[in-house]
Order: sequence, then structure tokens, then C-alpha cells
Amino acid sequence: MPTVEEAILTAIEFENRVRDTYRGAETAATDDTGRRVFKLLADEEQGHIDYLESRLKQWRDDGTITVESMDSVVPPLEKIAERQQDLQKGLEGNDRGNEIKMLQKAHELELKTSEFYSEMVEAMEADVKKMFARFVEIEDGHVAVVRAEIDALSGSGYFFDFAEFNMEG
Repeated sequence: MPTVEEAILTAIEFENRVRDTYRGAETAATDDTGRRVFKLLADEEQGHIDYLESRLKQWRDDGTITVESMDSVVPPLEKIAERQQDLQKGLEGNDRGNEIKMLQKAHELELKTSEFYSEMVEAMEADVKKMFARFVEIEDGHVAVVRAEIDALSGSGYFFDFAEFNMEG
């Protein structure tokens, strides 16, 4: 089991990788909507880094962790679902292969990050556990929004891994 300091340092590494992926995707995106989404997610990841660094400092200073609230810019899943159809209409006829690849990379990193936080919830105690539990919630939201973007861009007929229609009667 990692120490609290090791867990926070590892979390910072995960957040840096995800943030850097979104920043690279923002630069490479071919339209304004893609750039805005990637910037929004990169900025949120930077907020996570700042938060974790402040908790690390507190831990090093006095051996405690005070859990402060963290909001997320990612809307609830219901709101994402409501906007899915509009998003797909706005993307019809455009080649988005590069953005899909960037999103797939981000999706993979978000899944790994969420998995790490889930493991820390199991391994840690008290306020440290609470802090990582909030990160699980936020990262699960990131996974969902990235998955929805991939589904919309690819026109796969899936939304949140569920078929939107069934060809078998």
C-alpha cells in the first residue's frame, strides 16, 4: 500500500498526463467546438493538479488532509445525453478521424486515472479516502463525456456504450 504522499504524487502524475493529452488535442483540433471541449477539460485537469499540490503541501506541513469541495465543469450525464443529438447533427459530413484518435487516447488515460483513484479509495483511510472518492466521481464524468464525444464523432450508433437503435426488429 502506498503512503499518502506517494498516492498524491502518483495522482499528480496521472493528472499531468491527462492534462497534457487534452492540451495537445486542443492544439490539433480542427474546429472551434473541439478546441473548446479540449481546453475545458485541460483546464479542469490543471485545477485537479493545483488541488492535489495544495493537499500534498498540507500533508507535508502538518500530516493532515483537509478535503475541500471540488466542482466539475463536466455536466451531469443526463445533460450530456440531452445534447447528444444536437452534437451529432453539427458534426455530420466532417472527417473527425484525428479528433477521434485524440479522444480515444484521452479516454484510455481517463479510465486508468479513474481506476487508480478507485484503488486509492480502497487503500486509504479517513479524509484521504474522501478526497480520492471525489476524484473517482469527477473522473467517471470525464470518461462519460469523452465516450459521448467519441460516439458522436464516429457516428457509431452507440451512446454511452448502448446501441441507439436495433436493426433486429
